[in-house]
Amino acid sequence: MKRLGLLLLIVGSAITLIWWMKNQSNDQLFEVMKVPEFGLTNQNHQIITEQEMLGKVYVVEFFFTNCPTICPIMKQNLIEVEKEINSPDFGVISITIDPKRDTPETLKIHKERLQIQNPNWHLLTGDRDYIYELSRGFNIYMGKDESTAEGLNHSGKLALVDKKGKIRSRYGANGVPILYYSGLNYSDPEGRNESLAGTYHPEIEWLKEDIKKLLEE
Repeated sequence: MKRLGLLLLIVGSAITLIWWMKNQSNDQLFEVMKVPEFGLTNQNHQIITEQEMLGKVYVVEFFFTNCPTICPIMKQNLIEVEKEINSPDFGVISITIDPKRDTPETLKIHKERLQIQNPNWHLLTGDRDYIYELSRGFNIYMGKDESTAEGLNHSGKLALVDKKGKIRSRYGANGVPILYYSGLNYSDPEGRNESLAGTYHPEIEWLKEDIKKLLEE
């Protein structure tokens, strides 16, 4: 009987949790965690920290300037986001995973080539091991060993940070927080099949909506 009672308690708790998550307001964004502490050098040789970004809503990505695959797509999608948001309280933190080649000078040229005007869009570089540990803090994948091809692999996920320095996300259709937003393109409007030639980016549209919500908080 004790086992049966314990089982019923576990099942009841699970059902209650699922019900609660599915009934969260679409206007509420989940608080994932506090943004990891960071201090890296931007394209203007300025040290940018998470403290510098307090009061701003911003997106964090990992990339490198010579990336021939997903990085150009992510950048174009973020440029589209920045143009639509068009707010002095919005920024982007782009952290290179190839700091040996992506010096501040290289990052400045890259930003100018992309015609990014937002002064709150910082392209950051620094020590490679530090950046690797930072990616782990964000729970956004990047390859560890830079001496191999795997070392330049990285995720296309984007972290959304609110004005108080908390990573936030919306709830998915299943009632579970999505945690991070995809910066990639897809061949289908539902965002199931990643494609470099895809024309759909549903999570970028979600990102725009949720940035606007956070700017109003």
